[in-house]
Amino acid sequence: MRRLISTLLTTLALPLAAPAAHADEAAASAMLDEMAGNAGRLRVFLQAMPKGGDLHNHLGGSVYAEDFLKVAAAKGMCADAGITRIVPGSCPAELQIGPMAEKDPFTYAKLIDAISTRGFQKGIGPALVSGHNQFFSSFRKFGPAADGEDARWLADAFASAGRNNLVYVELMHNPDSTTPFMLSAPDAPLGVDGIAAAYKRDLPAAQALVAPAIAEVDEEEAFAKKRLGCGTKAADPGCGVAMHYIYSAMRGLPPQVVWRSMLAGFVLADKDPRFVGVNIVMPEDDPVALRDYDLHMAMFRFLEAKYPKVNVTMHAGELALGLVPPKDLEGHIGKAVASGAKRIGHGVDIAYEVNAPETLARMARDGIGVEINLTSNAVILGVEGGVHPLHLYRSMGVPVMLSTDDEGVLRSDMTNEHVRAVQQQGLHYTDLKELARNSLEYSFAPGASLWADRRYGAVVAPCATDFTAGSCKAFLAKNEKATLQARLEMNFDRFERSLDRFKARQGAAGD
Repeated sequence: MRRLISTLLTTLALPLAAPAAHADEAAASAMLDEMAGNAGRLRVFLQAMPKGGDLHNHLGGSVYAEDFLKVAAAKGMCADAGITRIVPGSCPAELQIGPMAEKDPFTYAKLIDAISTRGFQKGIGPALVSGHNQFFSSFRKFGPAADGEDARWLADAFASAGRNNLVYVELMHNPDSTTPFMLSAPDAPLGVDGIAAAYKRDLPAAQALVAPAIAEVDEEEAFAKKRLGCGTKAADPGCGVAMHYIYSAMRGLPPQVVWRSMLAGFVLADKDPRFVGVNIVMPEDDPVALRDYDLHMAMFRFLEAKYPKVNVTMHAGELALGLVPPKDLEGHIGKAVASGAKRIGHGVDIAYEVNAPETLARMARDGIGVEINLTSNAVILGVEGGVHPLHLYRSMGVPVMLSTDDEGVLRSDMTNEHVRAVQQQGLHYTDLKELARNSLEYSFAPGASLWADRRYGAVVAPCATDFTAGSCKAFLAKNEKATLQARLEMNFDRFERSLDRFKARQGAAGD
C-alpha cells in the first residue's frame, strides 16, 4: 500500500477535471475505431492502453503449458505413452520432457495441445472433444508439474498483469496448507439442517489453519518479489501491481468437503486482509454441483451471517443451452444474488433464467457486477459474439468488467480480452474505460472509492481539486481502492496525451 501511495504521489500532479470527456479522450476513441478492423494495430494500441483490475483470475489456470513443461523437465518428468499428459518418474528417452523440445518439437507441440486448449482453439480435434472437456481435463494433465510451484506461478501472475498494464488483480488462490483440512472431511451426509453442527465441530480446526496459511503466502510473495527483481533497478513492471486473493470453495465434491473448503475460506479471509473474498469453483454443470447447488447457497448464507465483513463472488451461470437440460438454466444467477453474491463470475445463461428481469434489475440497483470472460465463454461454452449477454447486462444497467479466467490454459491475456471486446462485441474506447473503472469500483480492494456515489467524473471532496492536495493525500493514504482508481486515471491521462507519438510510430511502421 505504501508503495502504491508513493508511486501515485511522485507522478505528475494532475487536475481532476480530467475524468470528463476531453479532446485527448476523443482522439483516443477515434484512433481505436480506426484500428478496430486491423488486428495487429489494434493489439498494439490495446496493449498500451491502461487497464484497471482483473477480478476473475485462477492462479492454477493462469500458467501457460510451456511453463509447466519447463518445471516438469527440471524435475525429470515425462509424457505418458499417448502424449496426453505429464507424468512423474522414469521413462524411455523419447518420452522425457527435458530433451523433447529440442529433439522432437512436433511431439512437444502435441503435448502442449494436450494440456491446454491450444489445439482445440486451432481446430485440432473438435469433433472428438468439446472445448468444455478439453479445458477442464487439462488441469489433471499438468497437475504433477503444478504441485508445489505456487510461488513461481504467483510471480508469473504479477508479471502478466504488469505486461498488460493492469493496476490490480484479485487472484483465486488457496494456500496448500488448507488442503488436508478440506480432504479429511468426514464421509457422511450433510444437509442444510446439519450446517450449524458442522460449523461447531470444524471451527477450531479451521482457525488453526490461519497461521500456517499466512506464513505460506508470506513465503510465496517474498519469492515472487525476488524473482521479479522488485525493489531493484531491473524490477519487472508486475512489481507495481496490487494484488489480493480470493479463496475458492470446491463445488464438485461431497458436501462435507465443500463445506470445509468454504469454511476455511471465510475464516482465512476474516483474519488475513490479503484475502478479500470467497468464491465457489469447479464445473457448474458437474452432476454433484447441480444436485447440491441449493445446499451450497445455504452454506454461503450461514457463513456470511457469521462473517459479515467477508466479501462473496460466485461462479454462477457458467452454463449454456445444450450443455445442460433447460431446467438447469432457470435460476443459478438469481439464487447466487439472493444468497449474498456481490459479484457474479461468468453469468452467461442469464437470458434463460425464469426471473431474469427481476434479477437484472436487482443487480443494477445493488451494484452487483459481472466478471465477463470472453475467451473462456467462447472456448468452454461456445458462447460468443451476439449470443453473449455482455450487451444485455449493460443495457439493463448492470456493471460489467473484463477478466481473464484461466489465461494460461486458454492461451489468452487481458489485452486479448480487450481485442475480443472490440472486434466481437463492438465496444469503443469509452466503453473500455468504463469497464476498467468498473473493475476497480466493484473490486473488493479495501477502502472508500475515489468516486462519489459511483458516478465516474464526480470525485470525492478531499480530492476534488488535485491529487497532490493535502486533503487528497490523507484520503488516499487511508483508502487503497481510491489510490488504485487515482492511479488508473493518471494512467489514462498519460496514455491519451501520448497518442500523437503513438500514431507517429504506427505511421512510420506502416511506411
